[in-house]
Amino acid sequence: MAGIKKGSLVQVVREKFEGSVEAKASDVRLPNYLFDSKGEILDVNDDYALVQFYVPTPNIWLRLDQLEEAK
Repeated sequence: MAGIKKGSLVQVVREKFEGSVEAKASDVRLPNYLFDSKGEILDVNDDYALVQFYVPTPNIWLRLDQLEEAK
């Protein structure tokens, strides 16, 4: 995760996000864009990153270990 920083393009790792505290705090119907699209890191704070997806939705804080650099 050393490569994930502000401006990085990332994808959410489904296996690490589903069942997490963050997922349980959201709607149980997780939107496909979380896993099928790329997001840009806007800010990093300790173990979390603020991610902006290119769909009309608010930015979201996710744990760094739930993200991987986009391919």
